[in-house]
Amino acid sequence: MSLFDDLFVLELANNHWGKLERGLKIIEDFGEVVRANNVRAAIKLQFRDVPSFLHKHHRDREDVRYIKKTAATELSWDQLRTLIEAVRAAGMVTMATAFDEVSVDKCVEFDVDFLKIASSDIRDRSLLAKMASTGKPVIASSGGSTLDDLDNLVSFFAERGVPFALNHCVSIYPSEDGELELNQIDFLRDRYPDTVIGFSSHEMTDWASSILIAYGKGARTFERHIDIDYEGVPVSPYCTLPHQADAWFKAFNKAREMCGAPGTAKRIPPEKEVRYLDDLVRGVYAKRDLPAGHVLAADDVFFAVPLLQGQISVREFVGGERLRASVAKDAVIRLKEIDSDYSNDLTLQRLVENRGVAKPPPVADDGRKRASVA
Repeated sequence: MSLFDDLFVLELANNHWGKLERGLKIIEDFGEVVRANNVRAAIKLQFRDVPSFLHKHHRDREDVRYIKKTAATELSWDQLRTLIEAVRAAGMVTMATAFDEVSVDKCVEFDVDFLKIASSDIRDRSLLAKMASTGKPVIASSGGSTLDDLDNLVSFFAERGVPFALNHCVSIYPSEDGELELNQIDFLRDRYPDTVIGFSSHEMTDWASSILIAYGKGARTFERHIDIDYEGVPVSPYCTLPHQADAWFKAFNKAREMCGAPGTAKRIPPEKEVRYLDDLVRGVYAKRDLPAGHVLAADDVFFAVPLLQGQISVREFVGGERLRASVAKDAVIRLKEIDSDYSNDLTLQRLVENRGVAKPPPVADDGRKRASVA
């Protein structure tokens, strides 16, 4: 299991709106839902060194939404440290999207567990190099990317030995169901078999179906924006409220239950399944009276249900078995009464003696000797 498997990333983003109290309440409310569902989750903050991130000549611009929102929601580094500590105290994983090099240093200083690369920054080689230099595990989103972008990104972190996961992402806020393109998870898993693939979602209509599909396709880390209905602040339609996260987590647990163990090896069927199928297998019966020492051929036997305990089945019969005792017409042919290449196999002996109908029904006495009936 990798560092990224079954990790939920709850993107707090700027939904604290520059208020420490609001940020702490979001962490508290979602921490309760995370613990109630026993999932592994990170609350992700966004780090920007605002004084250097926004050019001093443009910081007060109202016509550029990104600048306006960044300036309006700024928190001090001490406040961001407090939020990180609150996430950790709530038993969740700490994580931050670093949008500049100073922010990466702050992630190291605050001992943040995971770093995130926003879709807008996957070609920012200066920022990527700074993140890689920390050695911390990194998750990137693939929204708006080209295939060359992704090839270069995956290779960049692989060459540096940095733990890395890649999220399928459609950067449309909000996304309609028909825009999710979940088949891209298959594409990414096939193209990057050594990379954990996840799903970063911004849809507005459903908190269950997409994760069921994504998990079944092999996505193993999942991300959504989160918010709370608090103090009359409008909630963006692509954000997940605590009760919606509860539905999301429950759908994930159902998907994991239904998908079962990792599909990297053949499953071992449980005993109840084996016994059920054994009851449907035909046993080998004598077509005529057969003497001891007779070598069985296909026209000496017939196959029928039920398979009785100790009896060989169509699975074992190959022809050429020599009878150790005589067998009457219509009687069972048991493993212990034949000589063959397989009859002395101890594992097979235990299998045959413990499968099938334990006791045969009574057989009418027609005056003939019936060897090997029971």
